Amino acid sequence: MTIPKITLIGVGLLGGSIGLAARQRGVAGQVTGLVRRTESVEECRAAGAVDVATLDLAEAVTGAELVILCTPVGGMKAMAEAIKPYLAPDAVVTDVGSVKASVVTEVEPVLPRFVGSHPMAGSEQTGVANARSDLFENAVCAVTSTDQSDAACVARVNEFWTALGSHVISLPAAEHDTIVARTSHLPHVLASALVNAVLGQLREGEAAFLGTGFRDTTRLASGSSAMWRDIAMDNAPAIEQAIDDLQAELATLKTALNAREATALETFFAKGQEFRQQWITGLKDVERE
Repeated sequence: MTIPKITLIGVGLLGGSIGLAARQRGVAGQVTGLVRRTESVEECRAAGAVDVATLDLAEAVTGAELVILCTPVGGMKAMAEAIKPYLAPDAVVTDVGSVKASVVTEVEPVLPRFVGSHPMAGSEQTGVANARSDLFENAVCAVTSTDQSDAACVARVNEFWTALGSHVISLPAAEHDTIVARTSHLPHVLASALVNAVLGQLREGEAAFLGTGFRDTTRLASGSSAMWRDIAMDNAPAIEQAIDDLQAELATLKTALNAREATALETFFAKGQEFRQQWITGLKDVERE
């Protein structure tokens, strides 16, 4: 597929990676990026993420056949309202937000040709300078159409993400949010909590013992605080339930520690080892298919 003009509303890590992938794969005739700062215009061009970078909303959106919202989820409704006057009648709009129910509920009434999506790809790094053309290769992309979604729009969004190398999974927005609360949002919450518990009250002598295990486990805490604030606000109930599930595991561990139950402790760690190995093996099987 080749889309004559794709517009990215926001050209950070995800937006920039979409631009790079779309240009290199021939998916876009032209990629235009809307940015907020004058300095970002040259940054986007230097990264090769766009053909045109602009601060002008009308210039960015006019004539686009596909518009992708790559902004924090908390501001997507306002952005949808801002771009609406400049959209072509047949333009399709999607997004990359990590929360879907609130976004779909707020944006779909404003833009009937909107179809929510969430590529499960990213990094704790931010900015277009860290964008990668292969970021979406073999990544899962959730597409959360509704009963009101235009079938042709859904097909175009599915086709687009497939063209970037992603595996599309269609599911309701609420189900998506429940799943990612456990698989994506909880790990970020846990990484930040671990950093706050240890580095936030670092005791004498501990700094010398912060090794690769701590660094690797807390990598996600380097993500954008503003972005994760919005995600936590919009998906709070599901994240709360995920935290409850984690606390139940920790309570089991704490009970075993308190009682010095060697068998229970070994079982706790053995389960973690086994479950993770099963998951890794499954990933390798998928890669071989």
